[in-house]
Amino acid sequence: MPKIFTLLLFWIIPFFYCSAQKDYKYSTKSKSAIRWFEKAAIAYDYKKHQEALSYLTEAVKDDPDFIEAHMMMGDAYADTKDFTNSAVHYKRAVEINPGFFPQNFFNLAKSEMHIEKYDDAKVHLEKFLTVSRLSPALKMKAEKMLATCRYASEKVKNPVPFNPVNMGDSINSVSKEYLPVLTADEQVIVFTRMKPKQVQRPGAGSNNLEEDFFTSVRQNGVWQQATPIGQPINTDLNEGGQCLSPDGRSIFYTGCDRAEGLGSCDIYYSKKTGDLWSYPVNLGSRVNSKEWDSQPTISFDGNTLYFTSTRPGGSGGSDIWKTMKGPDGSWGTAVNMGNVINTPGNENSPFIHTDNQTLYFSSNGHQGMGDADLFLCRADSNGQWGTPENLGYPLNTSGEEFSLFVSTSGNTGYFASERLKGAGSLDLFSFEMFDAIKPRMVSYVKGTVTDESGKKYLDAKFEIIDNETGKVIVSSVSDKVNGAFLVCLPSGKDYGLNVSKEGYLFYSDHFSCKDPTGIRSAFAIDIRLKTAKAGEKVILKNIFFETNSFQMMPSSFPEIEKLTGFLNSNPKIRIEIGGHTDNTGDENSNQLLSEKRARSVYDHLLKTGISASRLTFKGFGESRPVAGNDTDDGRAQNRRTEFSITGVN
Repeated sequence: MPKIFTLLLFWIIPFFYCSAQKDYKYSTKSKSAIRWFEKAAIAYDYKKHQEALSYLTEAVKDDPDFIEAHMMMGDAYADTKDFTNSAVHYKRAVEINPGFFPQNFFNLAKSEMHIEKYDDAKVHLEKFLTVSRLSPALKMKAEKMLATCRYASEKVKNPVPFNPVNMGDSINSVSKEYLPVLTADEQVIVFTRMKPKQVQRPGAGSNNLEEDFFTSVRQNGVWQQATPIGQPINTDLNEGGQCLSPDGRSIFYTGCDRAEGLGSCDIYYSKKTGDLWSYPVNLGSRVNSKEWDSQPTISFDGNTLYFTSTRPGGSGGSDIWKTMKGPDGSWGTAVNMGNVINTPGNENSPFIHTDNQTLYFSSNGHQGMGDADLFLCRADSNGQWGTPENLGYPLNTSGEEFSLFVSTSGNTGYFASERLKGAGSLDLFSFEMFDAIKPRMVSYVKGTVTDESGKKYLDAKFEIIDNETGKVIVSSVSDKVNGAFLVCLPSGKDYGLNVSKEGYLFYSDHFSCKDPTGIRSAFAIDIRLKTAKAGEKVILKNIFFETNSFQMMPSSFPEIEKLTGFLNSNPKIRIEIGGHTDNTGDENSNQLLSEKRARSVYDHLLKTGISASRLTFKGFGESRPVAGNDTDDGRAQNRRTEFSITGVN
């Protein structure tokens, strides 16, 4: 917090911080009070606030109406963030003589804003603005503060639901913890902790502190003791401002003062395989600049990175920028997010939710309640960002709110606070999100990929496909050490999943997320890929037909492409397409329908260039159910298209 009024005092009464000017005529005639005051001035010059306050206390004992002493007490208390006492002494100064130093009204209002006495602050700012010959800059600042008071006063009268809970001793410590991020399943957390350096340097003072990453795993709903994320990410330099990919296997973060860095702080990337992180890589000059680049956040598909930068070309001090990944996997040149989001002030700590449409960030440029507030901004179907919305009181206060992480479910927010009681001066908290600030609902698919024995983990390629457009929205590879994968599914669409690895039959599945009210919070699947040998079968779960029709729906075409790709990659394999129905309706009609559906797939494969010598088709009607026909789910499983390998030349 910068000093609130030191410059103001120098402007009018320069003696306040220099006791050498003996010719000044004090407001008191008490010589002992003046001696105490001049001692306090020397202590204050050396930033010995408590010593100065002890002298000033004696001064006002000797003369309770000593205006200059009350003003300096307000100054000292404000510097130490004791705004309650600061307001007391500024108020006393204006009570003694309102015209002695009109800027006391400004200073009093500033302190009152910090303790959320907005209505009182409004009154004092209005009085201050009646002063003649105010400098344009000071007048503009006072007018902005007055607008903040009016806005904040209404917010306080209409609070939002907010009940934060400390995350506990396993996460928080006597050190400062901040900037929490979690995996999509909320089972792993990574946060920044400012702690003493392992090797202390004599006389280094605050430079003997460093920022490192700590992580914890939730087991049976309980967070385990946080431990350092370790090398090669943590170093004896500062690391912070991190984000995780939804599966927790990629981290983007801020590294400062590196020999290879392009600016004071750059953005780096590391990937996790098993339990080991790769050596961090600087994202390069298209992303990083000669200035401060920090606080990255990655979209759920891994293709867009948002971050904060003080580089030229922005709207203010620090702006939010973004970079997009090209087809070759490289990051494009960063572009500014524009003046809908950015202001002449500072925008910081962006967080893009996994719905890919809700951006949370901190700003002191948009209308807020004090130093910096949290906002959200929503993108429409065309990707255009709407007007930022203040998250409300008491989530926002007169202080500085600087970051927010929202769970994939949208139900829980995570943040750091020093205004709430905790283990240290800055602790991590969670709270239940209220509906108005929730993102669009998102589900996720989580599981492992193994061979058919379940004993060998596979690094298989998996793709999430928008069934309506056929576009691949996420493409990645399962962890080769433990076979794990996790991918998010924003609501509003139906998705297909395709998992493949050379030498194995591919696996397909589909997930309906079109109806937000019926979307599941998570899908858990363990995939066992079968080797490509005669007799093996694969259910084509993303082949769709109109009801009682053999007309294939366009959403089936991506699955046809996958099957075509599989056959082209395995030219010795011959397959039979099989059609199946449930037992609803006439048996003969079901038999005929299954044959026509199998033929439809067969015909489409011929059109893609697959030789007829490698293909046959057959309808089985309702004769081979894989589930009971007495439930909707069972009947849905029985209505299927599959292929079986009939031979390998």
